[in-house]
Amino acid sequence: MDWNTRVTELLSIEYPIIQGGLAHLAYSELAAAVSNAGGLGQITAMSLLTPDDLRNEIKNVRKLTEKPFGVNFAIGQHGRPYEEFLEVATEEQVPAISVTGGNPAPLLERLGSTGIKKLVLVASRRQALKAEQLGADAVMVVGQEGGGHLGKDDVGTVVLIPSVVDAVSIPVIASGGIADGRGLMAALALGAEGIEMGTRFIAVKECIHASDAYKKALIESSELDTTIIKRSLGAPGRAIQNKWTNKILELEQQGAGYEELREYISGAANMRFIHDGKEDEGFGWAGQAIGLIQDIPTAKELVDRLIREAAAIRNKWGK
Repeated sequence: MDWNTRVTELLSIEYPIIQGGLAHLAYSELAAAVSNAGGLGQITAMSLLTPDDLRNEIKNVRKLTEKPFGVNFAIGQHGRPYEEFLEVATEEQVPAISVTGGNPAPLLERLGSTGIKKLVLVASRRQALKAEQLGADAVMVVGQEGGGHLGKDDVGTVVLIPSVVDAVSIPVIASGGIADGRGLMAALALGAEGIEMGTRFIAVKECIHASDAYKKALIESSELDTTIIKRSLGAPGRAIQNKWTNKILELEQQGAGYEELREYISGAANMRFIHDGKEDEGFGWAGQAIGLIQDIPTAKELVDRLIREAAAIRNKWGK
């Protein structure tokens, strides 16, 4: 069955499925596995310590797959300088670069006419229009169901996707609350031409940096077991609810500022849970799609299953 869209044509991939950036989790093994399965795998650049580490990850992906892949740049308000990392990605002529958080304008300007495909994660119609104006080749639109950092407007995927589709001429990729073939078909019905999945790609075998405790939490939790932290800082993000996130919310309610919250919302606190499995000493990002996750397949098994599910729906609709 043909799954060709402007997204598959833009990225030269078989299926319109993109793996999210996944801070501290999206490395070469996962990226290559998703790309080999027919989607677009990604490396997360700003979780690496040095630009040379990024170069090594890019080279390793190319050893593991001949298919296109992307590099994600998370450039939030308190993020590290990314310029040297971006220079490595452009020198290596990676097929695609995605931008999440912060103002994408300087990064998109530096990419210029490199030929690298430029994807920008947005959480509102206004941001999508701006990304198109700045030269993005496609926008990834995340609804409030998503995991990790979200928009401030609390608009769900079902409403946000068609709103953005109506506003821009570039391809739209749906994100937030998508974990199976039903989500893919829903996104296409809403006018999107592809999907991005973050949380679901954590619970696969090739996501080797995710602890067993983190994956277990993704499988055993329901869609009611997430919470929004960092809202008081203007940077809301959805995580699995636990003792640590409850403490963060308590501090926020007490009026704590960034400096008081920093040790609780840091990358180190994130890694204590997602890498080391210390769930009472840290937090793990996750979207409401955790309510749809019930196993830990390989990336290929997951993509194949998703396409089978979507194909069954297309066949049913055809009748």
